[in-house]
Amino acid sequence: MDDIDSAIVRELQRDARQTNRELARTLGVAPSTCLERVRALRARGVITGFKATVDLRAMDRPVQALVAVRVRPLSRDVIEGFKAYAIGLPEVLSVYCVAGGDDFLVHVAVPDVDQLHTFLMDRFSGRREVVDFRSSVIYQHVAKDVVAPLPGG
Repeated sequence: MDDIDSAIVRELQRDARQTNRELARTLGVAPSTCLERVRALRARGVITGFKATVDLRAMDRPVQALVAVRVRPLSRDVIEGFKAYAIGLPEVLSVYCVAGGDDFLVHVAVPDVDQLHTFLMDRFSGRREVVDFRSSVIYQHVAKDVVAPLPGG
């Protein structure tokens, strides 16, 4: 990735709804060059899609938590099955398979702490493969809007 590719990626992460003409003007390149570069970035898999971000509070899901989950037996089928189950739950935002003492971190968003408790009891405690889980309520979540390439990369 050169400087123009990096700038395209940065600008599209900032605002993916801008037109090709607007993007080209911001970058100081011809619209045809910009379009060709965007298409190449998509073809190489650097840009994988475009999406809208939402405000969880506005969707009545202001309480977020990370749930650390351990499953047994540790087999491919159990791991893949739990991942598919968890990501299919409407409360779940993302599922991370992790190394260490836990097998998964599950990011959830619910209306309130009572709903978090109900979610944990109804969705995780009765599952045969789940041997342990702990939840940590998220007080604040700060995320980068733009992922930049690493220096020298």
